[in-house]
Amino acid sequence: MTKPTHKTLTCDVLIVGGGPAGLATAQTLAPHAKTIVIHQDREIGKPVRTSGGTWVEDMEALGVPSHLYQQIDEILFRSDNRKVRQHLERRKCAVLDITGTYQWLAGLAHEAGADIYTDTKFLHTVETDDGFISEIRSRSIDATRIESQFIIDASGTPHAVLADLGLVDKPDRVGVGIEHEFEIKSADKNRAVLFVGQAVKSGYGWIFPAPNNHIRIGVGIIQPVSNLSPRDIYNAVVTPEFLESYGLELGPPVQVNAGIIPSVPYDPKLVFGNVIRVGDTANFATPTVGEGIRIAIKFGRILGERLSETLTQGCRSPLVRYELECRKALKRNYGFGFTANERIATYDADDWDKSLDRLARLDEDEVVSLVKSEFTLSMMIKAVGKQVRHKLFG
Repeated sequence: MTKPTHKTLTCDVLIVGGGPAGLATAQTLAPHAKTIVIHQDREIGKPVRTSGGTWVEDMEALGVPSHLYQQIDEILFRSDNRKVRQHLERRKCAVLDITGTYQWLAGLAHEAGADIYTDTKFLHTVETDDGFISEIRSRSIDATRIESQFIIDASGTPHAVLADLGLVDKPDRVGVGIEHEFEIKSADKNRAVLFVGQAVKSGYGWIFPAPNNHIRIGVGIIQPVSNLSPRDIYNAVVTPEFLESYGLELGPPVQVNAGIIPSVPYDPKLVFGNVIRVGDTANFATPTVGEGIRIAIKFGRILGERLSETLTQGCRSPLVRYELECRKALKRNYGFGFTANERIATYDADDWDKSLDRLARLDEDEVVSLVKSEFTLSMMIKAVGKQVRHKLFG
């Protein structure tokens, strides 16, 4: 790509953030509007900031190539004194090659016509009569400013654009996680583990087999509910005895991944004039286990389509539709999910044991819906009925 020699770039839409939400938006937007994506890291998908847990059905629907994820056939839930195994017959779990997936998304966006500049940091923006003038600092381009009609904030938890304009506050409650990625010597590559209990209070831990014969072991907590460091928890929990109890034999370490996601109630306000948010900036990660890549891609593509319609039709009703589509799909489920998040963040070991006892009475669809924060009315009635019958008849 040829370096621009001028100091100011111009476009219809500036997208701040080259994660899955920003790249997916660029993919459907770029054929209809001049689109620039800026990303602060030197490379798309590195460093890794998420564990990559997702679902095969969603990846197939989104067109993600199968070589970019490891299929999971069983989830083992484990508390201090309980184990629950959920075999997945139809609704398979998956773990993504994060770097590969993000770079695949970047390739689609670039093919669609988007200009993607890495090693480029958003600094500040000013709204003018014609749009925005955004200051940037970049090692990959000579420009120091970008003029745009719209800005999409896909920067994640920092809310870089929205916070700079004073439109929203940065989240004061966040999920903070750290994981170590290893090559595998010996492990069940089709089994994921979610572990909870006293050692990871206000959060949970995971063991995720990943593509390329890798495995990720991590812990995440809610801050400020907990004042502990995920790194300290990880070091205390992941011992030789811990690895042996799961039948794991690790090869050489590959990398350490760490990330932060918002853990606050869903806010349906996504459009602020000509500034729009998507992905983690819009709190799209599920409140139950904090997975949101599938949601970021899906609604990023929808945002790209709706903003394209706004630009070509000269009316704002498509952006209203974007807000409504997101609200319809997420608000109710995330309301239930966040209530559960607040509750389990205070669980002790005994609470978790009882929770796994209840989990053991659910079927595959109910377990998957619970983890995905998809609380359909029929599923909730069915699950409550099972708990009532258990209390009445044992």
